[in-house]
Amino acid sequence: MENTVFLSISMFDAIQRIDDIIVRGSFTGEQIDSYTLNAGGAGQCVVLIYEKHYWRASNRLTLTVTLDSFASRTRMHYVGGGGGEGIFRFDWGAANSFEASLLEGLQDVIIS
Repeated sequence: MENTVFLSISMFDAIQRIDDIIVRGSFTGEQIDSYTLNAGGAGQCVVLIYEKHYWRASNRLTLTVTLDSFASRTRMHYVGGGGGEGIFRFDWGAANSFEASLLEGLQDVIIS
């Protein structure tokens, strides 16, 4: 599955929108870490890690979002995980739902 898209907004605006979707748009969502790497004139990269409780998976899941401006526009890569139970890590589709909530909230700024 392709988990990389380009956005028509700045990295700063993307971070604000993602926080609105995951943290302010959810009772259990929180940002647990962020890291920014400045590459001088080449651009910037930001890694955001979110966590949210999913009742369906009876577990907390993570969503890692990496934003960069190296391609002279905002690129976003995302992956959800951590919700599996047992040896097979079956999560009832909760990780995909976490990713889908991000994409739904950004659908108006995703460049196809």
